[in-house]
Amino acid sequence: MRQAISEAEIAQLLETVYQRYHYDFRQYAAASLKRRLLQALSHFQCSSLAQLQQLMTNDEKVFPRLLEYLTVQVSDLFRDPEFFLSLRQNVVPLLATYPSLKLWVAGCSTGEEAYSLAILLAEEGLLERTRIYATDINDESLRKAQKGVYSLDRMRQFTLNHRAAGGHSSLSDYYHAAHDSAVMAPTLKEHITFADHSLATDSIFSEVQLVSCRNVLIYFDRTLQDRALGLFHDSLCRRGFLCLGTKESVRFSAYAQNFAELSAEQRIYRRVD
Repeated sequence: MRQAISEAEIAQLLETVYQRYHYDFRQYAAASLKRRLLQALSHFQCSSLAQLQQLMTNDEKVFPRLLEYLTVQVSDLFRDPEFFLSLRQNVVPLLATYPSLKLWVAGCSTGEEAYSLAILLAEEGLLERTRIYATDINDESLRKAQKGVYSLDRMRQFTLNHRAAGGHSSLSDYYHAAHDSAVMAPTLKEHITFADHSLATDSIFSEVQLVSCRNVLIYFDRTLQDRALGLFHDSLCRRGFLCLGTKESVRFSAYAQNFAELSAEQRIYRRVD
């Protein structure tokens, strides 16, 4: 099996994906894309991207499976507990001053981040006045997120994460077991709207008090990172909060002057005018 693919081959495949399916990966980071496309070649038993492109064109079932490789679907409940602890201590008291709240989880994957925020806000007495918008470009991931069903054997680690994040209730209060699965509580789901949205092509849709987009920008090139940060800036209300992943920063972006660090270590920023 061939193990080398060129930038020209990648560009051709991504252009076909954009023209045919209207998913735009053309400004995603090249190194990460190449690694994931090599994995896709192995999965589909193709010797070249041209062969994969032909397969995708001829078989409508191929693209949804290819999309699983082009998008990154890795998450946990209360992933990076230190972030959620900082959010609870430093941001929630300020969010509590708003009469109603709107939060945007951009790149929500299969929903764990959105449910984590809902649980945290429920514990702090804010969920009843909150609407969480959780968006992603992967329809299959969104369907999984809406169902809110996770493997029961993951809940032990999720429970440890929740405790380390300052949780002061039992995580089991927010799900029920069904066979070998954990189903998130309806009281959480009713405050979350899952929707399709692309940071590469779509515009803002609401004013929000907080944007959480963690471990997504690392897969974008600099131009697309700036586009996404522009969307977040324009979505946030005055003095609203932006949360990024630990390997992400606004520091070298076109919007560096528009955000002040609230927690440098946990990459929590506040919009400044």
